[in-house]
Amino acid sequence: MALNNIQLNSFLLTNLYRDSLIETNEISVKEKKINSGTPITEETKNSLLKEWKHLGDHKKNILLIVRYDDATYLPDEQLNFLTSVLGACKLSLGDVAVLNISNAPSHFYKDVLEKFKSSSIILFGFTPEQFQMPVHFPEFQVQPFNNCTFLHAPVLEKLESDKVLKSKLWVCLKKMFNLS
Repeated sequence: MALNNIQLNSFLLTNLYRDSLIETNEISVKEKKINSGTPITEETKNSLLKEWKHLGDHKKNILLIVRYDDATYLPDEQLNFLTSVLGACKLSLGDVAVLNISNAPSHFYKDVLEKFKSSSIILFGFTPEQFQMPVHFPEFQVQPFNNCTFLHAPVLEKLESDKVLKSKLWVCLKKMFNLS
C-alpha cells in the first residue's frame, strides 16, 4: 500500500483529530467562562450556544427584526409580504438581514447593534421596550438613536391585512430610505 493511498476509518479519524478538526460550541462556552471569571448559569449557557442566524446578506446595513416563536426566520406568507414591501423600496433580501429575535442569543439592542452594525433597524411586532432601548417611541415614528434610524411597526400579519397601517408603514419607509 502506497503512502498516498492510506485509508482510515471514521473511528480512527475522530480519535486522531478530536481536538484539532472539530470545534464545538462547548469550547466557546468554556472560553467564555474562563475569560469572564464568573460561573455560567444554564440560561447563560443556552444563550451562548445560540447563533446569530439571520436571513439575507445585510449589504445595505438594514436590519429587520421579527418575532416568531415557531419559525427559524419567519413564516412563508410573511416572508412573501416582506419581500413585496422590500421590492417597493427597491431593496431585496440581499440588502437586508431578517433576524427572528426569538431565536437570537440576546434581545438587548446593544448586543444586536454590536453584532450587525446596522444603519437602519425596523422592529416588526417588537417594541423598543422589549428591545431594552432607553428611548421609547410610538409605532410609525422614524426615530434616530445611537447613529442608527429605528422604526417600530406592528407585526407583518397585521400590516398585510390593514390598508391604513400599510400606508402608514409606506410613509415611514419613504422617509427612512429617501424614496419618492
